[in-house]
Amino acid sequence: MSTPTEVTRCSWAGSDALYQHYHDREWGRPVTDDVRLFEKLCLEGFQSGLAWITILRKRENFRAAFHGFDLKKVAAMDEADIERLLKDAGIIRHRGKIASTINNAKRALELQQEFGSLAAYFWSFEPEPVEGPIVSGSIPAETEASKAMSKDLRKRGFSFVGPTTSYAFMQAMGLVNDHVDGCFCRAEAAAERNALKRPK
Repeated sequence: MSTPTEVTRCSWAGSDALYQHYHDREWGRPVTDDVRLFEKLCLEGFQSGLAWITILRKRENFRAAFHGFDLKKVAAMDEADIERLLKDAGIIRHRGKIASTINNAKRALELQQEFGSLAAYFWSFEPEPVEGPIVSGSIPAETEASKAMSKDLRKRGFSFVGPTTSYAFMQAMGLVNDHVDGCFCRAEAAAERNALKRPK
């Protein structure tokens, strides 16, 4: 199903077709799949200091480089893999972020053991919906919920998971609905959130 070109979107979606598709079909829609949650957490870490469109254009390369973000396969990667990926022009060649992805896979496996799934863990940080209109310029870069998530993740040994990164993750994975009033996706995302059976 195609999306009409003449619709009102959040301003950040711009005019790039890839960005618009991401905004229309993914961003803000609730996600409970552990692989997608882990992938997004990692890619948000890679995005730190960069524009998200840069990561989005390289997403398939990241998926190839990190075994489709299969937790066990990423956790088993080693220094030789880091050296190999530092030569991969298809991704962001940042040693710290590559090493962080491997470390975070190991920590994510621990979360699965403790909570049953990553989804159950991450959705435990879902905040109460914001009252009042959502308008451009009023959306914060971080919230109390994202600060709490970040603090807990870091306590558990995760890296590249600051409060701003954590909030961007929460927005993208539908833990909050930050589509602005007037955006055609806001009601759709709200309906999906209302219908969602929260993981426990």
